[in-house]
Amino acid sequence: MLRWPGQTRAAVEPILWQNKLLMNLSTNNTNPLFNDNKLKLGTFCSNTIANMTIVPEQWRPTWANCLEAACLADQAGLEAIVPIARWKGYLDDKPDHPSNEVLDVFTWAAGLSQATRYSSILATSHAPTMHPLIVAKQCATIDAISGGRAALNIVGGWNRREFDMFGIDLLEHDERYVYLEEWLKLLRQLWSCPQEFDHSSKYFRMKKAISRPKPIQPDGIPIMNAAQSLAGIRFSAKNSQIGLLGLRGDSPEEWAPQVGNYKKMAREEFGRDIQIWTNASVVLRDTTQEAEDFLRYYSEEFVDVECLDSIMETISAENNVPKGSPQLAFMRKRMATGAGYPLVGDARRIARELEGMSRAGINGVIMTWLDYIDGVERFAREILPLLEQAGLRKPFAKTA
Repeated sequence: MLRWPGQTRAAVEPILWQNKLLMNLSTNNTNPLFNDNKLKLGTFCSNTIANMTIVPEQWRPTWANCLEAACLADQAGLEAIVPIARWKGYLDDKPDHPSNEVLDVFTWAAGLSQATRYSSILATSHAPTMHPLIVAKQCATIDAISGGRAALNIVGGWNRREFDMFGIDLLEHDERYVYLEEWLKLLRQLWSCPQEFDHSSKYFRMKKAISRPKPIQPDGIPIMNAAQSLAGIRFSAKNSQIGLLGLRGDSPEEWAPQVGNYKKMAREEFGRDIQIWTNASVVLRDTTQEAEDFLRYYSEEFVDVECLDSIMETISAENNVPKGSPQLAFMRKRMATGAGYPLVGDARRIARELEGMSRAGINGVIMTWLDYIDGVERFAREILPLLEQAGLRKPFAKTA
């Protein structure tokens, strides 16, 4: 392989490995989202802050931190590295607030794709803020860089502040999914159609549209979509390979009907099988008491009340969640702890909770930590062996 002057063998090793991988793509699906681990795992939101807290230990989404956390997850064999889509934070007239610090998801995914070898690298796209032509090209490029490990998490958006910046309307809740379905249809057409095509509708006008190169994954780039409302779940059941569901309740008995109904809708109404994943915030310590004390420290004693109040106000106004409702109170409590169901305790307790999620039908869990580097290291060292013993995961052979 040719090298630039001064370029070392070490510098081109990832390129050599990916070129070798590309030669086998016609017969192998290289995306670990479809491996045979019963419970798949990943990181979530490391491109920004996930916790509404003001403690000094709060994560800082620098590129160096993101890169180190992603490489640790990759070396541990986690299946997914998922960012959050955010153009602006949650407080008006406070540009220095940490929630405004967000690394761009597509360039972030491209950089991590070159630095990793196993995990699926996702971008997360606000559909209304990005034209399908741009997303088609960017995703196909990331797929090439990663050697067939790209995936896309699509969202319709809900934070009006972001839409105001773009000068576009935030559609009524259910209409967002009408838009999103057409957007995704065009995206997949750009990925698959060998010819130029025209399209004219209420939302899009395209003439002689084409996007090359195509994605290199044989079955196209997988789609993840988060949904809680009936309209959102129906969209995801019809259109995505992975539905991301926020679990309600605290036991497998409460979770199983939520997961089962989702999969039943996909199967019976749309003739599809779908993976259901959830998101969780992890606090792992040597003892459950230490973990609970640390959770209380950052999510109660030093919670960012002003930011959390603003988020709840926005969610209530834009997502038809009534003020004072149990649903909004539930969401507030979960957001204070992190992004998702709180997995809090020692290794055995968290492993048991993950086993319960699997029994309820959950196929994967993407996780946040107050500190991703420490969190992923602890998780890989203490919890992954327990999940292997439980038969939920196979031991991972690190790539050379």
